[in-house]
Amino acid sequence: MKILGIESSCDECAAAVVEDGSRILSNVVATQIPFHAVYNGVVPEIASRKHTEWIYAVVKESLDKAGLSPGGIDGVAATARPGLLGSLLVGLSFAKAFAWARHLPFIAVDHMLAHLYASQLAAEREAPPSYIQDGAENRSLPSYPFLGLLVSGGHSIICRVDDFDDITVLGATIDDAVGEAFDKVSKHYGFGYPGGAVIDRLAGTGDPNAFRFPMPNLYKGDHPYDFSYSGLKTAVINQLEQFRVKKAHGTAGGTDESAYSKADIAASFQKTAVEILLRSLLRAAEDTGLTTIVAGGGVAANSCLRARLAEQRHLRCIFPPLELCGDNGAMIAGIGCRYLCRGDRSPLSISASARVNGFKRKYP
Repeated sequence: MKILGIESSCDECAAAVVEDGSRILSNVVATQIPFHAVYNGVVPEIASRKHTEWIYAVVKESLDKAGLSPGGIDGVAATARPGLLGSLLVGLSFAKAFAWARHLPFIAVDHMLAHLYASQLAAEREAPPSYIQDGAENRSLPSYPFLGLLVSGGHSIICRVDDFDDITVLGATIDDAVGEAFDKVSKHYGFGYPGGAVIDRLAGTGDPNAFRFPMPNLYKGDHPYDFSYSGLKTAVINQLEQFRVKKAHGTAGGTDESAYSKADIAASFQKTAVEILLRSLLRAAEDTGLTTIVAGGGVAANSCLRARLAEQRHLRCIFPPLELCGDNGAMIAGIGCRYLCRGDRSPLSISASARVNGFKRKYP
C-alpha cells in the first residue's frame, strides 16, 4: 500500500510517499526558514500563505520522485493537529481534495504521534529500519510498551506508548516547551534562526560549565515528570551575571554582554535544558520499569541530548535519522498507512485543531 502523506503544521511544507508503512519512496520538504529568519520566529500569516503557494508543487515533486502518478496512490494522510491553524488547514484541505477527486481513503493524523512513528521508517531499498545505539547497529523494531520523548518547538512530552496510536502522557511542559526556550534565548542574544540548530552549533565550541543555571523544582502533587523552561529562559536572558561561574584566575566584572562568549552562553544553556529533560525522563524510566526510549521531534536532533542519552547504558535509546526529526511528510504517510490498513477512515468534514488536550499541563 502506497500512501501520500502531507504535513503543513508549521513552517515546513512537506509531502512524501511511503510504502507499507515503513519504506520511504520520496520525502520532499520545502522550508520557509528564509522567510521567517528576519523575524527570528515563525509568522503564522506568512507560513499559511507560503503553504498555499507551494503545496501543489511539493506534492507533485513527491509523486515524481516516487515514480508514481496520482493513480498509483492507495490512500492519503494529512496532519490535522496540533499546529498553526492556518497552516494546518492548507495541507489538510489539499489532502482531502486529492482523496475526494481520486476516490481514495483518507485519514487525518496527530502530528505528535507521527513524530513518535518516525523511527520506524526506512529509505527505499533499506529494510528493515535501522537504529544506531551505543555505536552499534540494532535492526529490531522497538516492542511495546516503551517510553516516548516528544520534544519540539511547541511540545515537551514524556509518554508511555502501548501502540502506534495509544499513548498515555506522563509528563509535559507547564509553560514553555524546550524548543521555544531555545528559540527565545537565541532571539534575545541575536544568535540566529532557527534557535535550536544555531545554539547546538555554537555550543560545540563553548564551555558548558561557564554558567550554572538553575533547575526547576516540580516535586509538588502529581507532577513528577513535568517540565518547566520559563525559569531557565528568564535566568539566561535577564540574570546572566548571577549564574556566571567565576574562574580561579578571575574574570572580567560587570554585566556587559559583549564580554561574554556566545558559545559559552549557548553551551551552558543547552546543557541545563537537556538536563531538565533527562531528570524527568530517567525518573519516569525508573518508576515505570521501561528500558526502551523512543525520541521524536525537532529537538531530538540535538547533539547534546543524543550524547547524554547514549551514556545511559542501561537504556535502549532510539532516535530517528536527523532528516526525520523535523517536520516531514514521511512520518505522516507512515503512521497514516497503519490507520488505513486497520480500516480507519476520517470524514472529509473533519477540520484542523491547533491544540490537543493533555499535551500541556495546567499547574496548580
